[in-house]
Amino acid sequence: MKISVELTLTPLQDDYEPAIINFIKSLRNSGLTVLENPLSTQVYGDYDAVMNLLQKEMKVALEAVERGLLYIKIVKSDRSDYEPHF
Repeated sequence: MKISVELTLTPLQDDYEPAIINFIKSLRNSGLTVLENPLSTQVYGDYDAVMNLLQKEMKVALEAVERGLLYIKIVKSDRSDYEPHF
């Protein structure tokens, strides 16, 4: 089963950039399709592969900050080729 996941990591502290950068770099190195924009990062692929990656990397990211929020949305389908038609 293919899924699309949107992630937003929001550290609640002053020194936040290293945690976000390391999280995104880890996702990029996974071999999965990863797309980024200024507000979130999307990961696309097989459910088991994506969730195994996220289980590990979300824990690492949250351990890297004192306080933080991690928003996650999951869609059942690979939406990596989506283009708006308007």
